[in-house]
Amino acid sequence: MKTTITLAVTTLAALALTSCSADPVESKPTGAPSTSVLEVGQANPMIAQGVTIAADAAVYKTSGLGPTATNKAAPTGSPESFIDTQQFADAKLPAGVTVTEAQGMSVLARIRENLEAQGLTLDNVISMRVFLDNAPGTDRADYAGWNRAYRQFFANTNLTTGDTELVPLGTAAPAAPLVRNAARPSRFALEVASLPVAGWLVEVEVDAVYPTSK
Repeated sequence: MKTTITLAVTTLAALALTSCSADPVESKPTGAPSTSVLEVGQANPMIAQGVTIAADAAVYKTSGLGPTATNKAAPTGSPESFIDTQQFADAKLPAGVTVTEAQGMSVLARIRENLEAQGLTLDNVISMRVFLDNAPGTDRADYAGWNRAYRQFFANTNLTTGDTELVPLGTAAPAAPLVRNAARPSRFALEVASLPVAGWLVEVEVDAVYPTSK
């Protein structure tokens, strides 16, 4: 049984520490309600080093959201019961797709709905907090699966060319993401001993900033 909460920065997030002498670049023009600070020379970074927010910006903060239990074929409260049957027909996961990956995609779809109800989009997200539990039979949270889910909704455009970056789903060849989104929020991920709903492996909360015209 896990008795501690382990702070874990995602693998690619460590890149933010490797070039302290380089001047950061901004992903949005000066005067925007928020500005992501990115590492120089990275055309497709996963996350921002940080985000500046204008003093008069209106910020919306979601509660922690988890996946939806749509898979009625799986036992209630099992991780498999939270595989989104709209994203994966009959809850059949493609090759290499993990339950954490599938749950992460369900969570991010819920976050998109939550934001849209407030007149926002995933593009407006500036920061994200991620809580991961390890799947039964494993001793570590599935950060790789979560990161694949994340790239389906965030950080999947090339900042140099503007082109859409292809992303993998499980072990399949990279393909177009579910949502094209240039946003690179600041982010942390924690492995926790448990989450509040039985079967959840992923819980996420985000902050979003309203556009200037709001």
